[in-house]
Amino acid sequence: MAAGTLVSRILGFGKTWMLGAALGLGSTVNDTFINANNLPNLIFLLVAGGVFNAVLVPQIIKASKAPDRGADYISRLLTLAVLVLLALTLLVTLLAPFVIELTTQGYAPQQKALAVTFAFWCLPQIFFYGLYALLTQVLNANGAFGPAMWAPILNNVVAILGLGMFIWIFGANVANPHTLDNWGDSQTFLVAGFSTLGVIAQTAILLIPVFRLRLGLRPRFGWRGVGLGHAAKLSVWTLLTAAVGQLAFLYVMRIATIPGAERLRLQKAGNLDAAALLPGNAVLEVASQLYLLPHSIIALSLATVLFNRMTRASQDGNRDELRNALSQGLRTMAVATVFGALALFALAGPLGMFFSGGLRTDGVMLAQTLTILALSTPFMSANFMMSRVFYANEDARTPFYIQLVLALVNVVAAFFIQFLPIDQIIFAIAILYTGGNILSVIVSAFFLRRLLGHLDGPRIANSYIRMGYAALGSAVAGAGALWLLGNYSPVGFVWTNRLTALVTIVVVGPVMLAVYLLLLKLFRVTELQDLLRPLLGRLGRGAAAPVAAPGGDSGGAASASGRASAPASSERPTAERATVSMDTGLIPRISGEFDSASFRAGPAPLPEREETGSRGEATYLPEEELPGSTRGGRLRDEIPLPGRRTFQGKPGQNPYFRPGRKRKK
Repeated sequence: MAAGTLVSRILGFGKTWMLGAALGLGSTVNDTFINANNLPNLIFLLVAGGVFNAVLVPQIIKASKAPDRGADYISRLLTLAVLVLLALTLLVTLLAPFVIELTTQGYAPQQKALAVTFAFWCLPQIFFYGLYALLTQVLNANGAFGPAMWAPILNNVVAILGLGMFIWIFGANVANPHTLDNWGDSQTFLVAGFSTLGVIAQTAILLIPVFRLRLGLRPRFGWRGVGLGHAAKLSVWTLLTAAVGQLAFLYVMRIATIPGAERLRLQKAGNLDAAALLPGNAVLEVASQLYLLPHSIIALSLATVLFNRMTRASQDGNRDELRNALSQGLRTMAVATVFGALALFALAGPLGMFFSGGLRTDGVMLAQTLTILALSTPFMSANFMMSRVFYANEDARTPFYIQLVLALVNVVAAFFIQFLPIDQIIFAIAILYTGGNILSVIVSAFFLRRLLGHLDGPRIANSYIRMGYAALGSAVAGAGALWLLGNYSPVGFVWTNRLTALVTIVVVGPVMLAVYLLLLKLFRVTELQDLLRPLLGRLGRGAAAPVAAPGGDSGGAASASGRASAPASSERPTAERATVSMDTGLIPRISGEFDSASFRAGPAPLPEREETGSRGEATYLPEEELPGSTRGGRLRDEIPLPGRRTFQGKPGQNPYFRPGRKRKK
């Protein structure tokens, strides 16, 4: 899984580089395509993503425990989901002109016509994103986790192939600028058409491992009693959280389209110099992908390891152990994210030039945007780790409140941003994202203090300060190396072309890392070992042991007496965590790019405890019948964690679909 994700991300950046080379990073065509190509993922997440992850996933996991491995039940769920996806995709595609009107601002008729054309090609991806998510859950429920991580590689390969053909036939943008005036249907097919073909290929290849499961899946109708309505009520807070986050993100993206529209007007007026200095939403998208890299590689992996420990501490009612797990996670994660922030900040110039498409002005705009986003990397990852505490405590309501606060801030700020000078809008949105990440930590800390009493603040601050000094030292070393390579001169070696920018990254990056590791040792930052242990385990170099708590207590060392009220039952299977999206919407999305890792498997079940001597005790999640820590008020007595198995009878059974029996009329 880790290898597939890593290769996929490398190829994803290759696709981003090819798109910049083909269309230009600061071109109107690229801005228009980026906006249209992001719409399928955003609409899927807004309308169906929360339902899929919070409602369908638990049902598929539960049904897979039946004697027939859930073939009948899952067939009915898949049939219903496919029909809903088809209807949704058809409706949204037919309404493409309205969707473009709703998600853009200030587009001229010619640009709007191209945006609608791109949308007609890209919006069918909604169906295949949904089907991909469903097939992934069927595979995960049957223990096949790898295929879904490798499938996106085919997506990127197909898209890169289309962009390569585009450059071969029509030329790169730096030599043959592609504008609205010289754009044709063949160019649309090679860019937007191959983008959709890549998504289709990513989904289609998953059919092979699904068929190998030999589940006998086939279209089956009749959905009364499937239990989706009940599951949706249980997951209402999760669905609201996802909806609020996506709506706010869509509004911000609408404001981000303003500079691209203004650039076109300046070009028509003959003011080419001013037009070339206007960053558009393509610049923001690429900067977002670069900025998310440390978080997606480090924070997600570490949170997966520590979530088991947090869940067990929450089950035991051990507030001290839950606090220790959070503290250890924040400090361990910071080893990578603090360095990542300073490294992205220092290397923003060569990174900007490398992904610029070959134009220095575009490289400078990307570098400026990246420097704004980079320094908030630790805050984004810290907030993600803090959100795991709420979910470990089965609290899906507090994340909604946090998301609501962030969404309101984003929408209000974006409203005022649109009145700024056009050349400052993208930079202002980047500042908004940075401020949102910092605010999310403050708001999350407020709620966590009410839950945990305190957050081990002095110890965390001490570690962050020492890591900050080490990262600052590495950044100074990197700045010196960059100065020698001409990074701070407009005619320096770094800015010659994309190859020299890549050489600079390859040379300076290891220098910064070596200095950082040396300073970590000098400052006695012991969290480095805690970081390497789970990461090496994920890469197959050793066991991914839980991060030890202070005093030598591991994540499972808490006494079993805390769960004495939960009776063991040898008839019930060991509870498992359903495969749910790691992107809960709690953290503001700043990239519309589809991320298949958001549908990967969650943490594995915890091992059974030797103290209890019970083989069938559910040690990972609390008993489903016992009240959880979240109170739903008027909605429901209990709102469980998204992805919890919601028992409605024995696992895999449904009163309406009993094998070998017909339902009485």
